[in-house]
Amino acid sequence: MQTLSALLPIFLTVFLAELGDKTQLATMLYASGGQSRPLAIFIAASAALVLSTALAVFVGAMMTRYVEALPLKLIAGVGFIVICSWTVFQHYRGA
Repeated sequence: MQTLSALLPIFLTVFLAELGDKTQLATMLYASGGQSRPLAIFIAASAALVLSTALAVFVGAMMTRYVEALPLKLIAGVGFIVICSWTVFQHYRGA
């Protein structure tokens, strides 16, 4: 069984990554629209996040059978750098 110290970095990383992202902003827009109850929006958004996280864990676990961890970390790191660079480029381009 994993200890809290092993799970805490996972929780903090995902929690901080999700703050202010487009999914959270979309959820706030649904809540501010007033057409659905806040509890229903919470349940739907939570279910979607749980399902997408389950899919990510499943795919990640399957990938480790075929690809070593180092290339996966490298691919993820390069992916984040590319997304970051594109975002900064779009900001200064005025998009």
